[in-house]
Amino acid sequence: MVDVNNIKNGMTLQIEGNIYQIVEFLHVKPGKGAAFMKTKLKNLRTGTTLERTFNTNVKFEEAHIDRKTVQYLYEAGDTYYFMDVNTYDQFELTNEQVGDNKNYLLENMSVDLTMYGSELLGISLPEKVTLTITDCEPGIKDSTATNSTKVATCETGLVVRVPMFINTGDKVIVTTYDGKYWGRG
Repeated sequence: MVDVNNIKNGMTLQIEGNIYQIVEFLHVKPGKGAAFMKTKLKNLRTGTTLERTFNTNVKFEEAHIDRKTVQYLYEAGDTYYFMDVNTYDQFELTNEQVGDNKNYLLENMSVDLTMYGSELLGISLPEKVTLTITDCEPGIKDSTATNSTKVATCETGLVVRVPMFINTGDKVIVTTYDGKYWGRG
C-alpha cells in the first residue's frame, strides 16, 4: 500500500478497480481545514486523464506495470501488430489502446509494450521520433532568423508546425509527448 503523501509523478496506482498513472500532483495545506492532495491521473486502460482530490490519510495499492520492448510490425484495419524480437511472440492492440500514439509509429520501430499482469494496456514511445515530411508549402531559403512557421504533414499523418525552411521530403524530429517540431532529422 502507498500512502497518498508518498506518491510521485509516473507512479502507477490501482484506484477503484482502474489503473492510473500519476501525471501531476500537488500537496495543498489550506489555512483552515485539513491538508489534501490534488492529482492529475491518466487511466492506462482508456488513455483518458482526470483530476481528483484526495485526503492525506488515503492509501492506494501500487499497480506493478511491466514493460516489454517490442517491434511495431504493421496496422491492419483497427488492429496494430507488434512482435517481441527475442521470442517472436506477436501482440495485437486495438486502435483505442494505441490512441494518438499511432501518429508516431513507423514500421520496425522499437516501442515499450505496457502490461498489467497478462493484460495489454498500450505502448510507450521514445521521447522523440524522426519523421519524413510528405506535404508542406515550399521552403523559403534563408528564413532561419525568424520564428515564422508553416503547417506540414508527416508520413504517419501527424500535422506539425515547422520552420519555413523545411521542405517536402525533409526529415524532422518530433517530440512524442506534445507532437511539436524539435529539430531536423
